[in-house]
Amino acid sequence: MSTRSRSGGGGGFVGAVSADIRRLHGAWMELVFPRQRGRGHSVMGKWEPETLPQKISYHGWSALGTVGLLVLYPLTVLGLATRYYAAKLDSTRTRLGIVGVTGIALLGWGLLTVAWGAMSYMEQVDIPLNSVLAVAAASGVATVSTALAATTSKAGGRATTVVLAYPFAMTALFLPPVVAALVTPSLHPYVLDPSYDLAVWVLDNVLFVGGLNDYFRGAFTLEGAAYAGMWVGLSFPVGWFLGSVVALANLVRPSQ
Repeated sequence: MSTRSRSGGGGGFVGAVSADIRRLHGAWMELVFPRQRGRGHSVMGKWEPETLPQKISYHGWSALGTVGLLVLYPLTVLGLATRYYAAKLDSTRTRLGIVGVTGIALLGWGLLTVAWGAMSYMEQVDIPLNSVLAVAAASGVATVSTALAATTSKAGGRATTVVLAYPFAMTALFLPPVVAALVTPSLHPYVLDPSYDLAVWVLDNVLFVGGLNDYFRGAFTLEGAAYAGMWVGLSFPVGWFLGSVVALANLVRPSQ
């Protein structure tokens, strides 16, 4: 057993989780009470409550923070995973530049479109022209969204990355299969039908506040291009959520 494991209360995953939780809880306590995280207070020591009202408020605030950690820490873990893969993509974008990333997206989707079109002319494969056009449209959407995500990630700071780059990246991921499915009936059970079920769930369980679900049901019909609009709309809250959990992960465990 290593010296760190004996003295630090366990290393590896358990030690990292323990350190994160102490840091989060200490930051929470320091919002109200002084000298709680132990860093920079080696002379004065950690502040402790003395009077009964102080003890009641101190332990009550501590318990509230513990309950909050039950929600926040799993989000922190998700943020760390998202940050890891986003850093890999950002490293690629840095090496290739915005033009390079856009060019690769255009090349990849363009080759898929050409291959799909070539297959449509083969006698043994019956692919309607509409399907080829759908793949071409999906290619354009993916390429533009990729370019926007790369541009906003490079041009702005952390706020711009959260507000714009993550949603555009989600659009590049979500929209192409929806566009392809709109004119390819064989894809409906795999893309559009689950999208409809998701829309019903969101209306019934998320947008019921203030009668928003009734408004959307009365104002919109989920068919045709509305599916694409739905996924563009979902790309932004999903992107904001992922960007926010990455920001939380940066707060708990700053990237090196």
